Amino acid sequence: MTRVLVVDDEAPIRRTMRANLAARGYDVDLAETGEQALQLAARHHPDVVLLDLGLPGMDGLDVIDGLRGWTQVPIVVLSARGSERDKVAALDAGADDYISKPFGMDELLARLRAAVRRAGVAEEEATITTDHFTVDLAAKRVLDAGGAPIRLTPTEWQLLEVLARHHDKLVMQRQLLQDVWGPGYGDESNYLRVHMAHLRRKLEPDRAHPRYFITEPGMGYRFVVDDPSA
Repeated sequence: MTRVLVVDDEAPIRRTMRANLAARGYDVDLAETGEQALQLAARHHPDVVLLDLGLPGMDGLDVIDGLRGWTQVPIVVLSARGSERDKVAALDAGADDYISKPFGMDELLARLRAAVRRAGVAEEEATITTDHFTVDLAAKRVLDAGGAPIRLTPTEWQLLEVLARHHDKLVMQRQLLQDVWGPGYGDESNYLRVHMAHLRRKLEPDRAHPRYFITEPGMGYRFVVDDPSA
């Protein structure tokens, strides 16, 4: 069953969406705020998100940014903000489609089906927990075992994010350099050595004997979550 997360601060719209979607065989979660939306998305891993931009508290664009920190779930924006600038901002932030309110249910369902068909990707984890720290990709932060935040620089976070999204897999040096520093990089392995040393100093229980951030000489790095020695 396809799971849909509906995010809208207007109760009548949430009720209408739930009734129409459930009648057509969809499993529906409802969120009134952006904060609730991110929590439900991390817990239930929806197949598609229908998102209003004008939310209380966290704005819809911030919700898109939070989701895109860890998942490529299709996001269809449903908003009364119908200007071209608003549409461009939502699509640039990572939305897959945009429908202006008011809209017809048949059009919405067609857009929803198309978004799900186009996705075709496996969902990723919102959080990755080890014995010593937790990487929260949605909130873009790292917590120690006691729940206290661990401060990382923007570059350290970007490097960790790439490794975390491919955890337990080898990530080649060139991919890391291009994902973190840009397409013009590829041979600056010294950049990686310096910043990996910083990550190990902050996150490894024994940086002289890394458990989590493993170097594959001449190839790249691996963020090991499933400890093979356990």
